[in-house]
This record gives sequence, C-alpha cells and structure tokens, in this order.
Amino acid sequence: MTNKIILAGVAVLCVSGAASAEDLGLWGAYQDIFKGAKYVDLTHVITPTIPVWPGFGDSTFSRAKAGADLGDYASEGDTYTYDKHGFVATSYLLKTDQLGTQLDPPAHWAPEYPTIDELPATYTLRPLVVIPMQDQVAEDFGYALQVSDIEAFESEHGTIPEGSVVFVRSDWSKGWPDKEFAARTPFPGVGLDALKFLHEERHILFHGHEPLDTDATPNLEGEYWLMHNGYAQAEGVANLDQVPPTGCLVSIGYPKFKGGAGGYARYVAICPADWTYGVTISAADAPLPKSEKPLHWDDELGMRVR
Repeated sequence: MTNKIILAGVAVLCVSGAASAEDLGLWGAYQDIFKGAKYVDLTHVITPTIPVWPGFGDSTFSRAKAGADLGDYASEGDTYTYDKHGFVATSYLLKTDQLGTQLDPPAHWAPEYPTIDELPATYTLRPLVVIPMQDQVAEDFGYALQVSDIEAFESEHGTIPEGSVVFVRSDWSKGWPDKEFAARTPFPGVGLDALKFLHEERHILFHGHEPLDTDATPNLEGEYWLMHNGYAQAEGVANLDQVPPTGCLVSIGYPKFKGGAGGYARYVAICPADWTYGVTISAADAPLPKSEKPLHWDDELGMRVR
C-alpha cells in the first residue's frame, strides 16, 4: 500500500505494509543486493611520494593557511589548527592530474574529445570484468595482454558484456609504491590488438590496468589509439587479486575539474555477499568510529598521519 504526502511542496512517496522489492524499485535493489554486498577498494592512496612520471615531478602537501586577515579569528598567513581555529585543512600542490589511480579522458591526448568534466554521469556504475594475466607476467614481466588471452577468458567465463569495464590483472600493483619498481621497463601492458578487440568487438566502456601506462611501446601505441578514438581508460588500479573475474560491479568516482585532461579516481568493486574479500555496509558507517591515534602533521613525511 502506498500513500503520497506533500512536505513543503515536495511530493514524498511513502510505502506501508509488506512492499516487495519490485514495488520499491532501486531502493529494493539496495536492500536486497547492495546493502549486503562486499565492497573492495581498487584505489591507491595519494601521497607526496607515490610513483609518477619523472616529467611531472613530485607533488607537495602542506597545512592550509589563512588567505586573508580575519580579525581576531586569524591573521593572513596563519596556519589553521585544531587548538586555535577548531579545524584543519590541507593545501595540495599537485604537479599533474596523472597521479595515482586515474581515469584518463580522451582529451588527455586528443583535444577534440571530452575532458574529465565532460564524461557522462553514466560512467558511475558498470559491470566489472577482471581478466587475469598475472601468470604470464610472472614468466615475462613485459608481457602484454593478447586477443588470445581474452578468447581464453571468454571460453571459461562467457562473453564480456557490452558497456562493461574491463580491468586487466597483472599484480604489478603489489610493487607499489616503490619508485624503482615502478620505473622498471618493459612493464605489463595491454596490446593494441587486445584493446581494439575489447572496444570494437565487445564494445566495452573502458579498460583499466595496474601500471601507470597502457603499454611499453616506444610511442605508447595503445594509449594513442584509445585517446584518438574517443575512449577513456583507467590506470594505476589496485587490489585486483581481491576481485573475482566476473559477477561484480564497479563504482567510479572522480573530481570534476573544468577542462581536466586527467582525473584522480576512486574505483570500488561491489561483489556478491558471499565473496571472500571486502567490507559490508554497517551501522559503524555513521557516525564513523573514533581513532585512538589523533591525526597530526608529520614534517618529515610532509602530510598528516595517525
């Protein structure tokens, strides 16, 4: 049984009685599926010292300061502190938008295609496919995913769904954040023919990989082809060993910088309730738990830690 009431001019649909999931629509799907699902973070933490292409250089974190004279509250240049101002904030000097776990829009290489703020909201939630090639990489560190790998995957798991996100597992991220390891080349890649197959034959939304580049070819042929054909990609993805090959969704979040040619991103795999890894929604999500180790600024690390 449903009742419609009006609160401050806003129509609110109230459901009473034993409503079915179908009656509740997406709310029913949340209660029946997403509330009990396992959530696995596939994202690296951004710090001032994580690996980055040397052409960009390291970023810097610092304590935010007052940008104007605020009378008795703060003088211009004062560092905001818990004791004096009741809060803290951070100033980030980020040398690039190609940092850590990323979502590259095609405008990264091709100005005629969308920037990060022009990507559609439909990128938010998609079926997730994880193609493993860690065994090949264990024998050949510079191995690149081939069409034959995709075909072998599909023979076992079925056809890759149209519109899905495909992440390629190499276990390269297990060496993160060692800068010497990250600079090792050739590194695990995704071959151009494999990229063309995924996009032109399976019509996926985009693919992702663990290293910070698509491939180790001299001219980055895979990334060039993707960007100049209107495709986005994920880079620096982590924890793919904690996600099954099929059966999960991926939630995608990223800041909306105007004209952004790259994007800091957060990917979260949403897996079945009986999956081994991940966390579930709980009452501890709000309010969040108090830590026994207060947050403080570490001058040596150049960031706040516990």
